[in-house]
Amino acid sequence: MIVLGVESSCDETGLALYDTQRGLLSHALHSQVAMHEEYGGVVPELASRDHIRRAIPLLEQALAKANMPASAIDAIAYTQGPGLAGALLVGSAIACSLGLALDKPVLGVHHLEGHLLSPLLASEPPEFPFVALLVSGGHTQLMRVDGVGQYQLLGETLDDAAGEAFDKSAKLLGLGYPGGPAISRMAEFGDPEAYKLPRPMLHSKDLMFSFSGLKTAVLTVVNNNGGAANVCEQDKANIARGFVDAIVDVLTAKCLSALKQTGLKRLVIAGGVGANAQLRASLNAAAAKKHFKVYYPELEFCTDNGAMIAFAGAMRLQINPQAAQRDYSFNVRPRWPLDELRVI
Repeated sequence: MIVLGVESSCDETGLALYDTQRGLLSHALHSQVAMHEEYGGVVPELASRDHIRRAIPLLEQALAKANMPASAIDAIAYTQGPGLAGALLVGSAIACSLGLALDKPVLGVHHLEGHLLSPLLASEPPEFPFVALLVSGGHTQLMRVDGVGQYQLLGETLDDAAGEAFDKSAKLLGLGYPGGPAISRMAEFGDPEAYKLPRPMLHSKDLMFSFSGLKTAVLTVVNNNGGAANVCEQDKANIARGFVDAIVDVLTAKCLSALKQTGLKRLVIAGGVGANAQLRASLNAAAAKKHFKVYYPELEFCTDNGAMIAFAGAMRLQINPQAAQRDYSFNVRPRWPLDELRVI
């Protein structure tokens, strides 16, 4: 079965083809980072309009890379939510229109399920069950994953997600957008002893997170130094190092607690922050010491992409071929808690 995946939840347009026998055949992706950079964040209306422009050319690229006609597609999976309403509507409309034109069934996919399952696309995929840390711009959650569609929420953030804290703190330091990669690169040159920032909820004895206070701590340090314009590059690096060390310490500690609580020995990291070098180094060191295995998606699949949507759709259709529909009506779910996802 060949499944076309369509991703358009925020500021990446992704289309991919996944074959349940041969694996990932091709994927094509366009990031809108350059377009949103001058605004310091994603502008929803611009994002929606750009998805319209990019989707069909990316489909043609994916088909050309796989060397197959559109008629070879057996089903179409698209991101139904969560995400920006307008952006989701574009992808859903394109997917359902293609389904109608090609007379193929379509299936709405939960964006976070795509992220949770993306490490299974790696050359050495994890086996179920495992603990998953879903850590991205809009989400920080710890999940127990027992199979496709079998997810138990263990803990989540009470306010800002880790990715939001990265972006907002980077903006406070005048590092621009997107802030996560920029603040991580700058942290590599910082002194870890210069600023000891708080580790929110590190000792809370639960699996919940909170990162708004850490962002506020960065703001306080910057203001005490006369504002970002008056902070020298070395001191920015020192602040960045203090911030990154704090957030990595919290994420690592909570992951270890989740493994201990569940008794599992496999940890999966999914989402854009999963590409962070400092977080990977910390988790790898903990895995070596505590004797568990940690899995990551390929770097190209850490951020939003069509491959994870095609894969998640294919996994659901393998278990329940009737999950896809042919009436081609659609609705989007900008807010869609993962625990409301229908079990297969």
